[in-house]
Amino acid sequence: MESKIKICVTGGAGFIGSSFVLNAIKNHWEVLVVDKLTYAGNMDNVKHNVTLLQKDICDVTAEDLGNYDYLVHFAAESHVDNSIKDGRPFVRTNVEGTFNMIECARQNPKLDKFIHISTDEVYGDMADYYPIINHHAQEGDKLAPSSYYSATKAASDMLVTSAHRTFGLPYLITRTCNNFGEHQDPEKFLPKIYRCVKDGVDVPVYGDGQQVREWMYVYDNVGVIIDLMFDPKVINEVYNIGSGVHHTNMEIIKMIGDILGEEVKIKHVPDRLGHDRKYSLHRLKLLSYYRAKDISLECLDLQEFLLNLYKK
Repeated sequence: MESKIKICVTGGAGFIGSSFVLNAIKNHWEVLVVDKLTYAGNMDNVKHNVTLLQKDICDVTAEDLGNYDYLVHFAAESHVDNSIKDGRPFVRTNVEGTFNMIECARQNPKLDKFIHISTDEVYGDMADYYPIINHHAQEGDKLAPSSYYSATKAASDMLVTSAHRTFGLPYLITRTCNNFGEHQDPEKFLPKIYRCVKDGVDVPVYGDGQQVREWMYVYDNVGVIIDLMFDPKVINEVYNIGSGVHHTNMEIIKMIGDILGEEVKIKHVPDRLGHDRKYSLHRLKLLSYYRAKDISLECLDLQEFLLNLYKK
């Protein structure tokens, strides 16, 4: 009888992490969730059939975790606005916490792969490539983060790759675009816009609102992570995970207003410090991976999701 797959998931009560955990539960994998349960973590997102270690990832020990096949590292401070107000928690969690989880993983003789969940923001602003108008960040591009958030994520990426170079840590790094879906923190962009429009209050818009972001359904992202995680040929690699679908912030605000049938009250506010104009991921490596398996990568459309979620 085959032994059950064991997975350690940091940040498993957060938005993307809990979506991964719910998928794992459906597949009957044994899951240990490591989560501090701060504002973004809610065990109601996963509820049952998992073991919870409620602890700061900076303080976790290898003994706390035991042995497992995969360590999937979602835990991170991720609110860019918060990183501008105070970057210290971002350095602690995203850099020191990642270092500690790597050190724990190195002590696990059973480890197949350390999966580090990163972000498209490590590449910086695609508008900086002007006059190249449609540049999409490739996995081998230089990292050029613009905020303390993205800088600490870039640093954590480098900790993972250096741990491989020095100690042979087997890894996978995924860099994904903006995710949408269920269980998102209410202060994130989409839930916040919905709440403002529904309540008839001003929607605060940074600058002109023409910032471009790429959007992907969270379970589509999680599905790709799992495919890459279990593929033994995908080892010590970086993969961009994107949908290829882009919207400006103003387009999304209008989309939500139209779906709700409500008048949208826009209040333009001074732009965020260091605000990037555009993020966009090159998807050739990912699409080639699925094409070699004769699989078409289909992603749920943002507007379709919002229609199902918000329609009257």
